[in-house]
Amino acid sequence: MRRSVFNEDHEAFRETIRDFISKEVAPEFHEWERTGHAPRDFYYKLGELGVFGMEVPEEYGGAGETSIKYEAVIIEENARAAVTFGSAGVHTGLCLGYLMRYATEEQKHRWLPPFMSGETMYAVAMTEPGTGSDLAGMKTHAKLSEDGTHYVLNGAKTFITGGVQADRVLVVCRTSPAPEENRRLGLSILVVDAHAEGYSVGRKLEKIGMKSSDTAELAFTDVKVPVEDMLGEEGQAFRYLSENLVKERLVIGIGAAASARAAIGFAIEYTKQRQVFGKPVASFQNTKFVLAECAAELEALQAMVDRAMELYDERELTPADASKLKLFGTETAGRIIDKCLQLHGGYGYMLEYPIARLYASTRVSRIYGGTNEVQKTVIAKDLGL
Repeated sequence: MRRSVFNEDHEAFRETIRDFISKEVAPEFHEWERTGHAPRDFYYKLGELGVFGMEVPEEYGGAGETSIKYEAVIIEENARAAVTFGSAGVHTGLCLGYLMRYATEEQKHRWLPPFMSGETMYAVAMTEPGTGSDLAGMKTHAKLSEDGTHYVLNGAKTFITGGVQADRVLVVCRTSPAPEENRRLGLSILVVDAHAEGYSVGRKLEKIGMKSSDTAELAFTDVKVPVEDMLGEEGQAFRYLSENLVKERLVIGIGAAASARAAIGFAIEYTKQRQVFGKPVASFQNTKFVLAECAAELEALQAMVDRAMELYDERELTPADASKLKLFGTETAGRIIDKCLQLHGGYGYMLEYPIARLYASTRVSRIYGGTNEVQKTVIAKDLGL
């Protein structure tokens, strides 16, 4: 079906991103996967391209775009080539939203210029060992100094995307005890300098997929964080996290559809070329039927994604809407990519084929951004259950 969500400007941007990927990413991507992250200077290239400033208002030096569609173009083009921009997705897709919504004018003028240039890379640290989706149960804490000039941060975080290379990290921590009647109160966000004394990066975690995006454990031992680096109001972090989860889950849904579309493309290309019993694999009825099923499922998912993008740009996408998209999108993408890998036979299990990278990397989409079980809880609540 013809899509109508993108205009000529979006498509011109798509060509720019596609050309950038072919020249700057695809030739080096296997090395990034072996290393476990993109080279640090790659983020300066993204800054020069203007990727990090697309959604930053012009008054701070950005392009002032308010639509998520430019970000969607980047996600789709990465999936098309079966590559990633390292941890850049967290830098812009997650962290920028927090800075734009909750930072003061002074903080924005201080933080956004190096954010846009790639000089300062950001990550967000929520998850802790043993807590998972129970954010209200986190134990990392920060105590205000007696003279009121800084917080003293102690604790640990895990599964932090971009944590190895980050220069600043949005650390969610407890700044006051949680009252028994509402464990969500008392959480705050500190924008922590990764070069501060007492801040340390632990293990770089080995994953089954998304190997070019570093994931780390972080530890904080009496880290001094200036009060000027508190993001938003003290004690309001849980509300902030909930507000930003809508975009995070939308981005995951966009990525799911893009990955599924790419998988179908890879499967069509492979089965047309691969000969079995003297005929192309694509000529067998089973291949045609499997790909027909995948194409039909993708159309349903893409329609849902495109509608969600429109609603988001209109500021009307609800948390339940985002959860529905995340749930349906990631489950559908998982089925489609699995079927497309099967059509590759044994070669689909080899990492030299892009379908293998898609298969391994898409699995976590049912876990991060809130597990799909959590999405079902959100949706059920919206149904009045």
